[in-house]
Amino acid sequence: MNLPCTPPREEAVDARSLHRALLHAPLEHLTAAETFLDRQLRQAAELPVDLPDTPAAWPQWLDARAARTARDYARYLAERHAGAPRRYFRNRAHALHFLRGVAPTKLVDGAWLYGVLGHAGDARLLPLLHTYLEELGRGVAASNHVLIYRHLLESLGCAGAAELSAEHYVQGAVQLALGCLAGQRLPELIGYNLGYELPPLHLLVTTWELQELGIDATYFRLHVTIDNASCGHARRALQALYNHLPDKPRRQAFLARVRAGMGLNDIGLSSTQVIDGFDLDRELLAMLERKQPFARHLHSDRTRIQGRTLNQWLAAPWGVAALLRALQQEGWIRRDADPAHSRFWRLVSGPDAAMFGVFDGYEQQLLHDWIAGSWSPAPARRAPQPVALEAAPADLDEEERRLRRELAQLAPHQRRRHLLPLLAPQRHWTPLGLLATRLFSQDLGVAP
Repeated sequence: MNLPCTPPREEAVDARSLHRALLHAPLEHLTAAETFLDRQLRQAAELPVDLPDTPAAWPQWLDARAARTARDYARYLAERHAGAPRRYFRNRAHALHFLRGVAPTKLVDGAWLYGVLGHAGDARLLPLLHTYLEELGRGVAASNHVLIYRHLLESLGCAGAAELSAEHYVQGAVQLALGCLAGQRLPELIGYNLGYELPPLHLLVTTWELQELGIDATYFRLHVTIDNASCGHARRALQALYNHLPDKPRRQAFLARVRAGMGLNDIGLSSTQVIDGFDLDRELLAMLERKQPFARHLHSDRTRIQGRTLNQWLAAPWGVAALLRALQQEGWIRRDADPAHSRFWRLVSGPDAAMFGVFDGYEQQLLHDWIAGSWSPAPARRAPQPVALEAAPADLDEEERRLRRELAQLAPHQRRRHLLPLLAPQRHWTPLGLLATRLFSQDLGVAP
């Protein structure tokens, strides 16, 4: 497996910059991707990985991992049914904080496998290739993982750019780098894939608690089912490892690289670390302070709080925190009660509110849950909303017709090569990318 030659060596970039670069111009940043990936692999090689040395023991190991997760989840459910509080999310804002925090990874879901598409003729890679096509929903919008997650963020009003650290981008950058460097890092890719597809407890708990908070958990529930160790992606991941297992003289070095790849799953911020990093008071204050420079000149002088105009409150460096205290003292905000009883909340919530549009979905949820405090009625569960399939505009129709005309002139293996750029992480979820995925799948004899 060979990839195009890399450009001259460039300086290492942080994970956030590399994430963006590999989405927009991957071939221009292969050297940076290699430098970044090597750095992460050096860390990963030092982490404990429990993959047995004996290949004959791997199926039992996989089954034992799945059984342990199932037991832990049964224990979690028993605790919840006995009255224990949610383990992860204290409120809905906490859940939205998590969904935004893991978005850099979820929005490139499956990217580590992109590099295998160009080698569809290698039967050893078929388990990985089929896994990637399933991540893409085989071209069906309602089953494309990235599109499902995008739709989820949009439905919650959380699709805007989040204020995230470079650490939040590490896992996504790892996945994009592996997808670009599959030819040079195949053992590591196989190991990463195996580690990623092992069914984790946090996925099951997350699914349960998101549903409990009235948030569509389709994306997470889908991974619970397809990543199963019986016949799903986890079993395929193990099959791919068997398919590439070398003879004994080279096996030890190969498995060391596989284990390093598995260890990559523990590099950067984990899902539980993102969850643990939430503090409602801190998040609310930081959000309002980010808005302070834009808001300090926008209010009229008619409204005064404790003798000061809103512009005067917001002009001071300490203004946001002090204003929140004043709003509570003056009765504009009534903590630990239904936010609908607070005048301030009525100013920001609803299409007829005076401050409609000032806060996005996450920001409104922060305000709501901070005001509500201990007042927490059980939210109604919401039925999952299907991904909307909109009619394609005329120019897109023409793009599709052009693509079909181009493909009609090519042999099957040439058609697949022609479609590859449209199945890349940055394009497969678009209408043209979905069509390309369906056509690619059909050429391989895989039904959508």
